[in-house]
Amino acid sequence: MSLVARHLEANGIPTVVNGTARDIVEYCGVARFVFTDFPLGNPCGKPFNATMQRDIVGMSLDLLETATEPGTTVQVPYIWSEDESWKEKIFSKEQPFLEGEAYDNWMEAKERYRQMKKTDDV
Repeated sequence: MSLVARHLEANGIPTVVNGTARDIVEYCGVARFVFTDFPLGNPCGKPFNATMQRDIVGMSLDLLETATEPGTTVQVPYIWSEDESWKEKIFSKEQPFLEGEAYDNWMEAKERYRQMKKTDDV
């Protein structure tokens, strides 16, 4: 995504990247970046937290309007949890940030993807 943003910027289209992998996105040299210190795949906020998501998207639009120099990074004021233990668990099978219906939906999506890949590999 970062390289696409750079291409668009080079062709006169302003961009803002929302992301969670700060080191990678900044290394790619995007013009405007809104960083969330959240698990990968959650750059706009926690699942089902519409208020947080609207705030983060709003910050992105504000950055698009107000950034005065290239390479501007803004960090959102939100935290994923009270401690950072999620960083140790996020790549485990536990997936501790998903519960109930969200976990079931995630597992169903994973299975659909596995089935699709089987079909594509044939």
